[in-house]
Amino acid sequence: MKYCPQCASPIAELLIDSEIRKGCPDKGCGYVLWNNPVPVVAMIVEVEGGVVLAHNVSWPKTFYSIITGFLEAGEDPLECAIRETKEELNLHAIDTSLIGVYSFAQQNQVIIAYHIKAAGEVKLNHELDDFKVVPIDELKGWNMGTGLAINDWLASVRGQIA
Repeated sequence: MKYCPQCASPIAELLIDSEIRKGCPDKGCGYVLWNNPVPVVAMIVEVEGGVVLAHNVSWPKTFYSIITGFLEAGEDPLECAIRETKEELNLHAIDTSLIGVYSFAQQNQVIIAYHIKAAGEVKLNHELDDFKVVPIDELKGWNMGTGLAINDWLASVRGQIA
């Protein structure tokens, strides 16, 4: 952002509460760009045979991940998870549980992750161009973003089996 959305003055670096922040230098305006993280809901969607991983049309060809979506204004995170599962995969949520909440500073996001047992026939929306169902014993997370939710969910699943 180069200009204040309230008064059109050029944005500058300002000292606010002992922190350097971007904002409007016009004292009469007072706009501050807080740059708060965006809430994202992530779903580990389990179907018969394993977990659905999908490929987004804008990602590198070899990268697949769990389903994610942006929380809309006034929307409950669980309702968002159910909605996104239906919108992106055409699957119906049968059972849901919260996995956890994760910081994803690299994308300025806070991820709210759920496990969703789902049923139906996968039909991808326009954002996705491929999917695969990975057996739970072959699923592996990674050390950032949604991978942390996968790791925590796998630890809980494996703890139940032991």
